[in-house]
Amino acid sequence: MIAKHVPMRSLGKSDFAGLMNYVTDVQNKDHRLGQVQVTNCDAVSVRDAITEILATQHTNTRAKGDKTYHLIVSFRAGEQPDVDTLRAVEERISTGLGYREHQRVSAVHNDTDNLHIHIAINKIHPTRHTMHEPYYPHLALADLCTALEREYGLEPDNHQPHQREAASRAADMERHAGVESLVGWIKRECLEEIKAAQSWGELHQVMRDNGLEMTPRGNGLVIRADDGTMVKPSTVSRELSKPALEKRLGAFEASPEQGERKQAKREYQKKPVRSRADTTELYARYKDEQKNLTAARGEALAAAKRRKDRAVADAKQKAATRRAAIKLVGGGRVSKKLLYSQASATLRAELDGIHKDYTREREQLYEGHQRRQWADWLKQEATQGNSEALAALRAREAAQGLKGNTLAAQGKAKPGHAPVIDSITKKGVIIYRAGRSAVRDDGDRLQVSTGADRAGVVEALRLAAERYGDRITVNGTTEFKAQAIRAAVDGRLAITFADPALEKRRQALLQDNFSATRKPGVPGVGKAPPPVARAGRLRSLAQAETLQIEAVAVTQQRPASAPTPAPSELARRKVKLQAELSAKKENANQRKGRGR
Repeated sequence: MIAKHVPMRSLGKSDFAGLMNYVTDVQNKDHRLGQVQVTNCDAVSVRDAITEILATQHTNTRAKGDKTYHLIVSFRAGEQPDVDTLRAVEERISTGLGYREHQRVSAVHNDTDNLHIHIAINKIHPTRHTMHEPYYPHLALADLCTALEREYGLEPDNHQPHQREAASRAADMERHAGVESLVGWIKRECLEEIKAAQSWGELHQVMRDNGLEMTPRGNGLVIRADDGTMVKPSTVSRELSKPALEKRLGAFEASPEQGERKQAKREYQKKPVRSRADTTELYARYKDEQKNLTAARGEALAAAKRRKDRAVADAKQKAATRRAAIKLVGGGRVSKKLLYSQASATLRAELDGIHKDYTREREQLYEGHQRRQWADWLKQEATQGNSEALAALRAREAAQGLKGNTLAAQGKAKPGHAPVIDSITKKGVIIYRAGRSAVRDDGDRLQVSTGADRAGVVEALRLAAERYGDRITVNGTTEFKAQAIRAAVDGRLAITFADPALEKRRQALLQDNFSATRKPGVPGVGKAPPPVARAGRLRSLAQAETLQIEAVAVTQQRPASAPTPAPSELARRKVKLQAELSAKKENANQRKGRGR
């Protein structure tokens, strides 16, 4: 578990209402938004809580800093704590930062590879109206996360950063955007060569060989790439700071001017991070789309405006025709005035509808033509059914296999219905809708969310058989394995479990269900009559093939205290019953003869 404060660089961008709109937005996904909790507010709904918190923030007019504290608590991939654990974690972390009495709203998000909580806290105290700023929050958050992991049995994580803030931001950019940063490229390609330089001349030569240039800037140094991207050397490594270099190489010496620059052995380019798949063609298509994005959006907006103008002109033309018809129609002044009023109202309604449709279309065009990072573009393409984009997401080094309660399958796949895709993560994990729960698919195995109902587990088993095979491997807790067995039996799924113990238990449950539904010795009810009864005539009692009367079966219900009949009595009853049966048979034959 990692807790991280998200600072707002620009005070003008700090907006509690805007933050809550993002945090509580479902984004057309069924399983994005989880539990939403409002704390220390008189309001019950989120909308009313936003109004109350904004009113509290406005009571402090002297504070110049950001009045909103945005915190993200992220769990390890595969971890899905229950609702009580999430609520306790949110409460403990907020209290540990000194915000126990402050107003806050938290929301759980499930649409990424790591379940996480967004906590929006009002820094202004609701009664004292003073602003609280935590002291060294990263240290307090690290200690709180360590204690919570031990207390709730969560998977331990690294809470102590080993990189400077700028280097950490570069790593985050690579992870989220999927494109190499200059800091990461230097570390992977030429950092050791730079460190091995024994003079300023050798250092500048190494820089030129890699398409870089080190120049003074202010009181320090910067490394500039050919495309204009700059980074501080100390961000790459503390050994490359200006004091460290001057201590090792002497006073700084600028790179000598050269008449003709040689071709560099390698140079930095903004391209996808290392991957197990070849993304050259996909990335070229992405660059072309981004280059022509503005022009394409302009053309689409212009076409939408032309359609709107034509619709407005048509509506006005119809209104003019309607008014001309009213003018020609005979009638009194009052009736014509009423007709003109109705025509004007109809025109206004049509124009309002046209403008609303145009506004909605503009929003959709801006949404569809907005600039996206490489990873976000791959997500969009994968959602639209591009298998190459999905493979590129799953081939990233950041992608890892699903953990926890998972299902894997082998054997013969049984294609069936196409499941509904809720969303796709940046690691290529597809989230399917399964009843009230969700099923995650990374291409190798399926993961069922904690607390999933039986319908969700049945859907996951069916999906595993349809996509990967009917021989299912179940991994996870004992409770999940038992739930999978019961779901397979109740759903009557044609699957087998790879684990012999699970398969044996499934077969036993199937046999118990079969024995409970059919009594031994009683044949099942057929859907069609037997051949002898298909001529449209009745059969006599003696012709009934399923009638079997045995002595042991002819017993009467009697109280428990009644004495058991003697053997001679049973014999007499048997003889009497056989006589009655023979008489009935003879009477039936006589009636049959008379009918002829």
